[in-house]
Amino acid sequence: VSAAIPKTGGMMVYIEEIYGKKLGFLTGWMQSVLFFPATIAALAVMFGQQSAGLLGNESLSMPIALGIILLISVLNNISSKAGGMIQTVSTVGKLLPLILIMIFGFIKGEGNNPIVQPMVAEGVNPMSIIGQLLIAVLFAYDGWINVGAIAGEMKDPGKDLPKAIIGGLSLVMAVYVVINLAYLWVLPASELANVASPASAVAEHLFGPMGGKFITVGILISLFGALNGYLLTGPRIVYTLGEQKNLPAALGKLSKNGVPANATLAMAVLSCLYALSGQFNLLTDLAIFAVWAFYTLTFIGVIKLRKDQPNLHRPYRVPLYPIVPMIAIACGVFVVVNQLFLSGMTNTMISLGGLVITLLGLPVYSYMNKNKANSEATEKAA
Repeated sequence: VSAAIPKTGGMMVYIEEIYGKKLGFLTGWMQSVLFFPATIAALAVMFGQQSAGLLGNESLSMPIALGIILLISVLNNISSKAGGMIQTVSTVGKLLPLILIMIFGFIKGEGNNPIVQPMVAEGVNPMSIIGQLLIAVLFAYDGWINVGAIAGEMKDPGKDLPKAIIGGLSLVMAVYVVINLAYLWVLPASELANVASPASAVAEHLFGPMGGKFITVGILISLFGALNGYLLTGPRIVYTLGEQKNLPAALGKLSKNGVPANATLAMAVLSCLYALSGQFNLLTDLAIFAVWAFYTLTFIGVIKLRKDQPNLHRPYRVPLYPIVPMIAIACGVFVVVNQLFLSGMTNTMISLGGLVITLLGLPVYSYMNKNKANSEATEKAA
């Protein structure tokens, strides 16, 4: 879809092109008030918890969580280059401790822990747990779709986008699989399940107390980089909606430094409100359910585009079409239906809450469009 619609803006632009302006706005609204703020808040909550644990003072968890959101939003308002530099440094910084665990985990670990047995704990229904696990996995892997947001700035999106998405996901998957094998090579799953930070527990086992603290610092660098990435990209959606006057026009203005300062501040404040919940799992479940409903619409859009615009230039064609998009659609529907109906009352309530917040975008869209129409009529009359 990104290659066929090489416009900057990402999923919001694709949905608008495929389904119309109203659904396009609803996508941007969901990302602006739900997905990005909830994800930022979840990462900040984890940052606060890890920092407080490192400092030995749990009461600092919430102030640190709120403070890190505000700090990164200020840094991103200095300039786009500052945000980009933070991203580069944090990426290198978070890979170093992971590489150390991978190497020394296999060298110093005993390797006598069961790796795949048992797959689930005794008395647990595999089907009831798979959906809950899936949300956690999808949160870990999320971010791939953001590559498409810069399709309009690529020289050859037909070639470069598949390489970036497939190459990036393959690298991330390799790191995740190897690091988890290294964890299990050192400590059994039953022990890892009872600690807040498996990486730190493994590092402490390998290198002693200082090793655990070193890895915790690595986790904090990783969280800092992820927070920076979301606070760098998320406000661009808010800015676009403001520029289109689908949200207040003040959000669509750039500062003297050429950054969407008002949009960044608005997202930071909303993220802080979400972070006050202090619930990492609740926030991640909320974010992933909301975004996967729209991911599924995008998967359907691959087929709809073929039907509605058969002559559209497609520099990249989906292999094994329509099998691959049908698999993607089936998986997307499973994620959404599972969260709504099959994962227990708590997840159902979280998902319904996300649905309500998303649908609130419809009256906002109607109100803003009436305002635009009135302003245009006034200008013509004048």
